[in-house]
Amino acid sequence: MKAIILKEFGGIENFEAVNIPVPTIGADEVLIKLKSISINPVDFKTRQGKGAAGRTKMELPVILGWDISGVITGIGSDVTGFKPGDEVFSMINFPALGKAYAEYVVAKPSELAKKPANISHNDAAAATLAALTAWQVLTTKVNIKKGDRVLVHAASGGVGHYVVQMAKHLGAYVIGTSSAANKDFVLSLGADEHIDYKAQKVEDVVTDIDFIFDPIGGANTEQSLHVVNKGGAVICILHAFNDELLQKAKDLGVHGHNVLVYPSGDDMKTIADLLEKGIIKSHVSKVFQLEQVGEAHTLLESGRAVGKVVIAL
Repeated sequence: MKAIILKEFGGIENFEAVNIPVPTIGADEVLIKLKSISINPVDFKTRQGKGAAGRTKMELPVILGWDISGVITGIGSDVTGFKPGDEVFSMINFPALGKAYAEYVVAKPSELAKKPANISHNDAAAATLAALTAWQVLTTKVNIKKGDRVLVHAASGGVGHYVVQMAKHLGAYVIGTSSAANKDFVLSLGADEHIDYKAQKVEDVVTDIDFIFDPIGGANTEQSLHVVNKGGAVICILHAFNDELLQKAKDLGVHGHNVLVYPSGDDMKTIADLLEKGIIKSHVSKVFQLEQVGEAHTLLESGRAVGKVVIAL
């Protein structure tokens, strides 16, 4: 099968297209022929030697990638609930290697959901790590409910555009930040208000916020502590909350949390239902081919991608 390996940590020049054997499966695994995969910031950070590489002490060469949509072509003897021919999607094996930059992958059935028939493989692959992150952010450390006022930083981004849609579904009043160029897109997702972060200071224009989603980290996370209500919460997906910042949050009467997404077939089934009913939609801004994975990384690394970047196989 065709695959893209990363020979060394660093730039995109370290990717190499190779032909390797189709992987074999164990009794409790399935083999999936991929139709689409999607790329996330953790992909390029891991390529650089950070991200999941730092968490798992990856040994090179490796096949990166976690977000998949495809068709099951083989099942292990102990597998139930899935059969060859089923179309499935998920984020697999994160933060260990998912090995998704290839034509076939091996996955655990407990991490999978069946792809809704009314959405494409591109849209399904997009709604994996990013959509899982959004759902887990809104329903684990906090439980968003009707009437909550939610501020979503980087609302036009991969995770942010799902957070806006899901928070609206849960009944929240949603304010999204982005550049002015993406205002119409953010409002089209269902956001009640938009803030151009380049022209306005968030702390000057918002009040009475119950929850803030922060995919930016650094000074943005600290500033968010001064915007959210006492008793409210700030969740950062970049692990900005160190001991010092957690103490500052506590002193302000705010709940601060770092969140790392985890594979969950149950959560993926919820996302599949939301997609099938049209409650959430994936916005795919650019589709590449497998051999163009370096270009996909470059686009995402630029910070200019709206929604999700996908690779079609």
